[in-house]
Amino acid sequence: MKVAVLCEFSGIVRDAFIAQGHDAISCDILPTEKPGPHIQGNLIDYDWSNYDLIIAHPPCTFLSNIANAAFKKNPNRKNDRFEAFDFFMYIWNLPVKRMCIENPAGYMNSHFKKADQTIHPYFFGDREMKRTCLWLRNLPTLFHFPIDSLVFKKTHVKKPEPVAYVKSGKRKGTPLYYMHKCYVYGKNRGKERSRTFSGIANAMADQWGKLK
Repeated sequence: MKVAVLCEFSGIVRDAFIAQGHDAISCDILPTEKPGPHIQGNLIDYDWSNYDLIIAHPPCTFLSNIANAAFKKNPNRKNDRFEAFDFFMYIWNLPVKRMCIENPAGYMNSHFKKADQTIHPYFFGDREMKRTCLWLRNLPTLFHFPIDSLVFKKTHVKKPEPVAYVKSGKRKGTPLYYMHKCYVYGKNRGKERSRTFSGIANAMADQWGKLK
């Protein structure tokens, strides 16, 4: 299967498919963090029509529900949201048979359509809560325990315990999980939080990679 992973610099999803024997490549305006097939550039400059599957992670800065609070202080950010919406829809309308776009819950749920599946990394073995929405085309939802299993009880996979809590400010009392230590605001926060968890990447490669 030919797989393109768009808006990915980490190589995590790309490498999960390569490990399963697929012809996979990533594309991002940033260079790849791991050696492997990668296009550094703007995805709109390339033809993706000969790929069997596209998995995309378009920027969520202006699309997530968290972004809503910033609009009151800076109304011009709404134009950024409209541009982000158009970019999301550009990817969705690429002429490929199978498509997955990942983003947090937010604007796309109400102004495009409700996500086909909502998952957390801990569903797939990682120790993290991070609600992630998937918009799917010609793809089944990802199987995971215990939600899809009639054999395992709901205690088979437990929610992770917080490692700490926000101590002050508006987010006081918010539980911090492993990657959510990135609540320490800084210029690299968005980049750090954009990496796909390996459990989700492996599930995508293992389950979707078997499709004919």
